[in-house]
Amino acid sequence: MAALPSQTGRNGAWCGMKADYPEIVVLTGAGVSAESGIATFRGTDGLWEGHRIEDVASPEGFDRKPQMVHRFYNLRRAALRTVQPNAAHTALARLEAAWPGAFLLVTQNVDDLHERAGSRRLIHMHGELRKVRCTECSATWPWEEETSTHSRCPCCGDTGTVRPDIVWFGEMPMEMDRILARLATCAIFLSIGTSGQVYPAAGFVDLAARHGARTIEVNLAGTATSKAFHERRSGPATEAVPALVDELLNAHRSH
Repeated sequence: MAALPSQTGRNGAWCGMKADYPEIVVLTGAGVSAESGIATFRGTDGLWEGHRIEDVASPEGFDRKPQMVHRFYNLRRAALRTVQPNAAHTALARLEAAWPGAFLLVTQNVDDLHERAGSRRLIHMHGELRKVRCTECSATWPWEEETSTHSRCPCCGDTGTVRPDIVWFGEMPMEMDRILARLATCAIFLSIGTSGQVYPAAGFVDLAARHGARTIEVNLAGTATSKAFHERRSGPATEAVPALVDELLNAHRSH
């Protein structure tokens, strides 16, 4: 694989930010966790694991059939116990740990494989399977067991029912102000294993590039946004991501 180019962005070449390390923002999608055995939500038939999207991933669906929605996410939460982080997750955690400059990992995934691999500076923009939210006070907290219509908020008591802490269709992704601010200041933007079809994440590459960032896509195949990137790396995430991380770290060790 070719070495990273020395193209300069808003912060100079690959060495230009605080402590001579440029700021990195990484976006990850379902392609990162797929090699760990986690199925993507949406199938080619438009269904999510046999369910209509509007039934299991919308506030209206939860209002209509809350117990079905609870069961859907209970099964997905339980499935997390059967999978482990893969080489892509561990490579990104290694990059974060070794990178003295600013670093942010933004994931569209609701699993916790990045955390289990060691990632700490991250945002789950679509929520987390292992958390729940109160429908009354919006408090969130970790949750490992099954949820049901009988699950209650410890703060609100009987008035506060529990729902998955997942961003459903029609809801705003989490921490968007922080994400957009970092995209406007980063010098390197990596998009890994995401289809480029779901907004606002699909627009991240344009925002980062507009502010001078070098943009790199890693995916098995071309995506809806591939042409917007300066570079593309094709291949399984478990192979392409560790190689890219090595390039980034080696490029800076040489300066």
